Amino acid sequence: MASVSVYNMEGAQVGTIELSDSIFAVPVNEHLVHQAVVAQLANKRQGTQKAKTRSEVRGGGRKPWRQKGTGHARQGSIRAPQWTGGGVVFAPTPRDYSVKMNKKEKQLAMKSVLTSKVNESKFIVLDELKLAEIKTKQIKAVLDNLKVEKALIVTKEKDDVVVKSVNNLPKVATTALNNINVYDILKYDTVVVTSEAVAAIEEVYA
Repeated sequence: MASVSVYNMEGAQVGTIELSDSIFAVPVNEHLVHQAVVAQLANKRQGTQKAKTRSEVRGGGRKPWRQKGTGHARQGSIRAPQWTGGGVVFAPTPRDYSVKMNKKEKQLAMKSVLTSKVNESKFIVLDELKLAEIKTKQIKAVLDNLKVEKALIVTKEKDDVVVKSVNNLPKVATTALNNINVYDILKYDTVVVTSEAVAAIEEVYA
C-alpha cells in the first residue's frame, strides 16, 4: 500500500496514511477518464433550444402574388426562410444530450484520476479542516501553509463554513464526498482531502 504524508492546518507534517492500492494505485485508463469528462459536460446541457420552421410560423398560408407576370421572383409563402419573419431553415429542436456510462466505468475513471493525482504528488491529506468562522483569510492561510494555489478541497460532508469561506477564492473550490467528480479533480491542480474523507472514499470505491 502506498503511503502519503498527513498535514495539519499549519502545514506541518503530523504523520502518514496508507492508501488502498485498489483505488489510489490502479493503471490509469485515459479513455475512460476522457469519456467521464465528456459525459459530465454533456449531461449539463439542457437541450431546450427551439426555433420554428416554416411549417410552424404563424401566417403565410396565401401565395403573396401570382406565379407569373409580376416581374418578381416566384414566391409561395411570406413565411418561407428567405422572408423576414419566416421560419428557420434547420431549426434546433429540444433534444437529450445525455451520455451514459455504467457504474464500473465511472468507478474506474474516478480511481484513475485519483491515482494520477497521487502519482503527481498533487494529493494532499489534511488531518482535519475546522474553521471557527466564515473567513476567506483563514482558508487562504491554510492553503498558503500547504503551498497550493489552485485546489479542490474535499470534505466527507458538506461544511457550510468552508464552502462560504472559499467562495471569494476564484482558483479554489470545495465539494463533499457525495458530489466528487472526475471533471473537478482534473480541473484543479491539487486535491486537498481530509483524512476522514479519504477513509470514506476507500469505503465507497472499495
